[in-house]
Amino acid sequence: MVFSGLISYLCSPIFEKAMYAIVNIAGKQFKVAKDQYIYAPKLEGDAGSEVSFDNVLLVENGGSIDIGAPTVKGITVSGKILEHVKGNKVIVFKKKRRKGYQVKNGHRQQFTKVQIVGIG
Repeated sequence: MVFSGLISYLCSPIFEKAMYAIVNIAGKQFKVAKDQYIYAPKLEGDAGSEVSFDNVLLVENGGSIDIGAPTVKGITVSGKILEHVKGNKVIVFKKKRRKGYQVKNGHRQQFTKVQIVGIG
């Protein structure tokens, strides 16, 4: 009897999965949900501005999955730009042996931190 009570508790609406979507942002695909933070490739816009993505590839809501061909019609993902940041430094080192050729470069990719406000 205790076991069946545990099963009904785990199947309650508290443990339902949140709605999510797979969206294409600047050529990269992200699985996003409401109130999630993502680091997308640098986007145009200032910190605090609203941004919307209409290139939604898949939407899951309450167990029903809508797959676009190529995108889902009428669904947009809205977000808010929080800040522009740089990624970790990547060292690029080139060398040709016995020739005295050495080149050392560094690179830091620029990202935009976006908070997902809503899917719909």
